[in-house]
Amino acid sequence: MRTEDGSIIRECINGDSASWGLLVDKYKASIFALAYSRLRNFQDAEDVTQEVFLKAYTSLRTIRHWDNFVVWLRSVTINLCKNKIREQTRRRDIVPIKQDMEALENASLDSYQEEQFLSWRNEALDSLDKALDSLPEQYRQILTLHYLGGMKGEEISKFLSISHGTVRQRLSRARAMLKEEVLVMISTDYEQRKLSASFTFRIVEAVKKIRINPPSMIKGLPWGLSVGAGFLMILLSLGSHIQINLPDIAMGLPLPNDMKILKVGEIPVDVVKVSTISSIGNKGDGKGFAPDPKGQENAFLMAPQGEGEWTKIANMPTQRYGSASCVVNGKIYVISGIRSQWGVITSVEEYDPVKNIWIKKSNIPTPRFFMPASVVNGKIYVIGGLSFNGVWTVHSDVEEYDPVLDKWTKKANMTSPRACFATVTVNDKIYAIGGVGADLGLGIAIVEEYDPIADKWIRKADMPTSRSALCASAIGDKIYAIGGQIGQFGPFAGECVSTVEEYDIITDKWTKKSNMQFTRALHTTAFLNGYIYAIGGSSQDNRNIGIPSVEKYESVTDTWVRLDDMPSSRFGCVTNEVNGKLYVMGGTDNANNIIGLVTVEQFALLGKNFIDSQDKMLYKWGKIKI
Repeated sequence: MRTEDGSIIRECINGDSASWGLLVDKYKASIFALAYSRLRNFQDAEDVTQEVFLKAYTSLRTIRHWDNFVVWLRSVTINLCKNKIREQTRRRDIVPIKQDMEALENASLDSYQEEQFLSWRNEALDSLDKALDSLPEQYRQILTLHYLGGMKGEEISKFLSISHGTVRQRLSRARAMLKEEVLVMISTDYEQRKLSASFTFRIVEAVKKIRINPPSMIKGLPWGLSVGAGFLMILLSLGSHIQINLPDIAMGLPLPNDMKILKVGEIPVDVVKVSTISSIGNKGDGKGFAPDPKGQENAFLMAPQGEGEWTKIANMPTQRYGSASCVVNGKIYVISGIRSQWGVITSVEEYDPVKNIWIKKSNIPTPRFFMPASVVNGKIYVIGGLSFNGVWTVHSDVEEYDPVLDKWTKKANMTSPRACFATVTVNDKIYAIGGVGADLGLGIAIVEEYDPIADKWIRKADMPTSRSALCASAIGDKIYAIGGQIGQFGPFAGECVSTVEEYDIITDKWTKKSNMQFTRALHTTAFLNGYIYAIGGSSQDNRNIGIPSVEKYESVTDTWVRLDDMPSSRFGCVTNEVNGKLYVMGGTDNANNIIGLVTVEQFALLGKNFIDSQDKMLYKWGKIKI
């Protein structure tokens, strides 16, 4: 019972039904995706997912191995899906009720147009279904868990009890079997159909009515009768579909403005203001593709958009500018950088967003700044960078940090020194892009791939635009090199650009994409909820002062949308995503007098502040106060 799941289960058994929301949010996306991969209908999959968590709650005392809870949930899901399929097979002989002919005769032009759209949509979905049906079941299941469940390779491996290598192999082969447009359609459709936060609210409210009784001590009474009968009684009392009457809450829609979650433990959790962007309703065919009314896209692309809220939180212990930062197991690690002017610092600090505390860790062996860091298999790799000790030094050093052991290890150097470049991790490989070389001259276009397991570097296709002070983020197998500075390197000597170029790691080719709305260098980017966010930096219009502007990139439509500014204007900062929130840390706001900042600001999506990009709980559920 030392596992996280075990601790939550114990709290539930001891009467804290609100804790059940933690496990629901942790696993609902995985269960929903598994159910859909078998049932191929979103509404049926949601019904089964709901039934799984209600059944699981009533059966908590019967689970023998709490540390293997997710595997047990998987088994329950598969059995309920089999029952659903058998039930549907028995109902195929039922004659449908005839529609009212008078109502059909009075159908309006709008209804006709909607039918035309539905016909087009169904054709598109039929094509998608045929493409998915062409795949072996094991490949189709992996695709669904990845795109609909939002699960990473290691999570799928644990969920299906297969090796991580097998997961990667199946996912790669599944993608290779499908056309690019089909993968885009899958990604777009599945993103629209993910379960909302209100799903968890319904389950939590439902289990409040359920009492977890100890297992029956009457010998000879079958488990299926004791637990199954109890569960049947609960379903009968709640109806065939659970209906929770939460005051003024429309299920599946954003939460009311004045709703708050009361303080639980040490940290109060608030529901932020609801976005003014209207929701697009589903038409209930169980497969997605709701109509997109004309004008919706134009309204969405208006700038700036207010889709999130910024909050100032605990400062960093150390002033930092040009540092490196990564996330491992929900903790943010901020590494090296400079405090003021060119005074490089060695300190490494760990931030726990849940406890809102900072912890000092082992210093980096080679202090530097303007160096990136990436994570592979729970290890942090700090690469290259710049230092100044009377003379400028551009590093090729690679050092690995193990957060568990709090230990640094020297790894194979890059092929050549560089600083002010970007790195990103895809499929357990690190890609180093652009920057400046040892001569601190013009920006470079060099791209190298690092394999941490083999500890080797391989040269890849050069980036089309040579630049430094850029950022990079990945979506699937595509890497996006964003913004930066072209021309001579130096404190704002070159020209800031808004250039965006996409690198396909499979084909080793680059493609030009739509520019950002702002020119940016020494900015920061992060991936959240399917989008890339570009934050702050230095703009060509004012090279000495940081900018507060924020915009996000939608890869499917190749469009940038401007969002509300962050509270602080700064550049040289770092951004990390944890539990569905972005944390922007440090940087500086004035190039004329460079002093590192300790400022930390958090960005939370409206209506998403309970969950992260994988739809997992951040905080314990509290009581709802209207």
